[in-house]
Amino acid sequence: MVKFLSPQNWLKNLNKIGMLTPKKVKHRKWQKGRSKKREVETRGTKLSFGIAGLQAMENSWVDSRQIEAARKAVGHYFKKGGKLWIRIFPDKPVTKKPPEVTLGGGKGAVDHYVFPVRKGRILFELDGISLEQAKQAFIQAGHKLPLKTRVIIKE
Repeated sequence: MVKFLSPQNWLKNLNKIGMLTPKKVKHRKWQKGRSKKREVETRGTKLSFGIAGLQAMENSWVDSRQIEAARKAVGHYFKKGGKLWIRIFPDKPVTKKPPEVTLGGGKGAVDHYVFPVRKGRILFELDGISLEQAKQAFIQAGHKLPLKTRVIIKE
């Protein structure tokens, strides 16, 4: 059941909910998933919208707070122009049980959502600012993420 929040309660629950969460989900809790030797991404590896992009060089889970921190870091480099595309969305639920709970009692409640990033995936794209500013912005955004990244330029 979806709980709608009034504008006053929205700010109180902002940290609890997170910035990017799915509105509706088909299955509330997912299995963790196992590696099937798919270490390199096959989709989302090319620039589609902007002139520069931030590409992942490692595999990791990126959650909504990290995406939001990177988005804010890039936003400092926009003066009046520029557009940012976020090419990932956290839709995989991660569950967590409260501390000091004994074994049993089923799977824990959904704590937050993540996006499983594989090597080669484009995370963000930029357009409308100079290449030097885009490089600096993406270097700062890369520091906010839990994986190694590189800046790529459209040819």
